Amino acid sequence: MSEGTMQRRAQRDDQRAQRDRRATRAGGVNRLLAAAAVVPVMLIAAGCSSDSGSGSGDDSAARKDGGASAGASRSAEPTVQAAAYKTLPEACGVLSGKTLTSLVPKAPAKGKEGTSGDVAARASCSWSSLDNNGVKGSQFRWLNVSLVRFETDAASSGEQQAQEYYTKQVQGATATTGAKNATSQPLAGTGDQATTVRYDLKKSEGAFKQQTVVSRVENVVVTVDYNGAGLAGEKTPDAAALVKSAELAAKEAVAAVEAANGEGGSGGSSSPAPSKTPSTPSKTASASPSASPSASVSPSASASVSAAAAKKR
Repeated sequence: MSEGTMQRRAQRDDQRAQRDRRATRAGGVNRLLAAAAVVPVMLIAAGCSSDSGSGSGDDSAARKDGGASAGASRSAEPTVQAAAYKTLPEACGVLSGKTLTSLVPKAPAKGKEGTSGDVAARASCSWSSLDNNGVKGSQFRWLNVSLVRFETDAASSGEQQAQEYYTKQVQGATATTGAKNATSQPLAGTGDQATTVRYDLKKSEGAFKQQTVVSRVENVVVTVDYNGAGLAGEKTPDAAALVKSAELAAKEAVAAVEAANGEGGSGGSSSPAPSKTPSTPSKTASASPSASPSASVSPSASASVSAAAAKKR
């Protein structure tokens, strides 16, 4: 082999070796670049995963906190007190025979029961008495007892509603059309609160002395209307005596309400009912009555008065 040939072969071998070295170096650089590129991707992925976990934890904590707050809010909501009294006594039985004989001596043994769609929530009874004394004239008396019970609802307790109705009854009595010399005063020892309203009322049959006693015991309002007049020459009854009689009747009626709900006391012939135990409110019985106390003579009583006056003439 010639010297030139050997030199060219050596040059090619040298060139081949240089290419191999360059390829080896290039391959190493590429691997390093690839590895370097993977690291940021892994970091980003790890970051996202970390953020997602943190957010989920916060959301979970927020949900737990929100649930606890909502629970605390619900538990903090005020509850409306259940009504104390669940029933009413029979209206025509709240007064004893002795009391009726004193207030309305000539009235029938059985009073006239008022109309009611629910006697456990509203009841009334009235008595009319005309004591004919011949040429001396007649003494007229009219007595009415009204019982209204309020049940607790979502807005207010039965006692609150009874207090509002009690106030309206007193205001209505003092504002009676045609009333003269009207006065009102508190009455102690008759339920939780009581007021006596008295006034004079001039009617075609004669001069009437009107007494209205409004009492509240728990969630029940008791209104007693009692009036009297002397007809056809009979003297006008003593107003103080009529007031005393009306207040006696109110005390007795309140005691009957208490007895009907299992509390101590006696009121007429009414028998005790279930004890005073709070129960689920009944919306049916919570409707607020708007009737004002009857301050005038009833139609039937007025007819009796007119007939008696005509007979005397």
